[in-house]
Amino acid sequence: MPRKIVWTNGQDTQIRRLRTEGASWDVIALTLGLARWTVIERGRLIGVGRRPANAAAAPEEPGRAPLAAGHPDSWGAINRNTTLDGTPFQLPGAIR
Repeated sequence: MPRKIVWTNGQDTQIRRLRTEGASWDVIALTLGLARWTVIERGRLIGVGRRPANAAAAPEEPGRAPLAAGHPDSWGAINRNTTLDGTPFQLPGAIR
């Protein structure tokens, strides 16, 4: 049986804030460390709906080649707001 989640005001506020800023349900779920559908259901219960119409959408470039491992764009996106933020990419096994 799934464990019961006791929601806090802080979690509800974080869901509202992130959704207002344009975050997807996936990002919010990762931030809270919960399942996507759990967060969606909680958002529905507290009255958080769709992302705002003016939320910035990720630019799509369907013809773009994949970025190389450690590319500053992807490495920065992965590590933003973590302890690795600002740390340059290092190839595994590379001696520095």
